[in-house]
Order: sequence, then C-alpha cells, then structure tokens
Amino acid sequence: MPHLIHAPPLPARTSAPPAELSLEARMAATDAAMTVRLEEAAVAYEVNTAHIDTVPVDLGDVVTLPLTPTLQPPTPYATPVAALLQRAHHRLLTDGWCTGALVDAEGARCLYGAIHHEARGDQSLASRGLEVLMDAIRREFSDVDSVPSFNDAFASGRIPLRMLDKAAGLADARLL
Repeated sequence: MPHLIHAPPLPARTSAPPAELSLEARMAATDAAMTVRLEEAAVAYEVNTAHIDTVPVDLGDVVTLPLTPTLQPPTPYATPVAALLQRAHHRLLTDGWCTGALVDAEGARCLYGAIHHEARGDQSLASRGLEVLMDAIRREFSDVDSVPSFNDAFASGRIPLRMLDKAAGLADARLL
C-alpha cells in the first residue's frame, strides 16, 4: 500500500471571505456584460455590412392582398345574426379590411361596412349584429364607444376580425 503524503497546512486567512453578491447585484453585472457584448456585436455587424448597397423600401411597393377569393366560409351558423356576422367575417377575409371608410377604393370594408353589406338592406338584422359585436368587443375592451371607433383604432385587421368571429360565436350561443 502506498504511503499517503500529507498536504502542507493552509496559511491562515488574514482577510474576511468575499461577501456573496445579492441577486440584484448579480443581475446588474450580467446586464452590464450583456450590454457590452451587444454593443460589440452591433459594431461588428456595421463593419461587416458597410460594403453592401441597400435601397430603402418604398411602402407603396409593398403589395398587400386579401386572402384568396376562393376561400370558402365554414358551415354557416343556423341563426340569422350569427350567420350575418359569419358572412361579414368572410367578406373581410376575402375582400380585405380597411379603416376610416365603409368601403375603400380597392373594395375593402370596415367592420360596420361589412355587416351592413351582408345584411342586404335588413336594418333590423344589421342593428342586432352590431349590438352583439359591441357586446363581444366590450368583453375585452371596456372603453370602446362604437364599432367604427373600435375598427379605426387598429392598424391591421387582425383584432377586429377576431372580434367579429367571436361575435358570431356569441350570437350562435345566444340563438340570435
């Protein structure tokens, strides 16, 4: 059996052990280190891409199209108000959504315009559809005063279309 050699004794500490850093101090140090790394990466990116010619994008050249016109709506709801809201939703998907007008130059419609168009002259049906839509909107957005103001508050139709779809489901659940 080999002989064990004892390690020399450790010198006595003359200073206190380093204090452990608090969570906030560690987070601040990590933040500072990451900021330095991100700044270095930004400079490296600028240097590496300085020779590339770029042309600014003209937003007028960006093509925005509605979904394909062949998109078929799902099985229609059996109740008239729910079916109206579903048709209006489909109309916005196929013809496009707009803000600031009932119908724009390309044929896109706002929420109000789509409901009135799909009501086909039945003002009572359109009114009931708008009421259900306002109920659905107020469930998530309590400070809305009208469908047109809600529609015009958004830059894209994603949320207005989602609310119209929810309203169709709500009307169906209420058997309207």
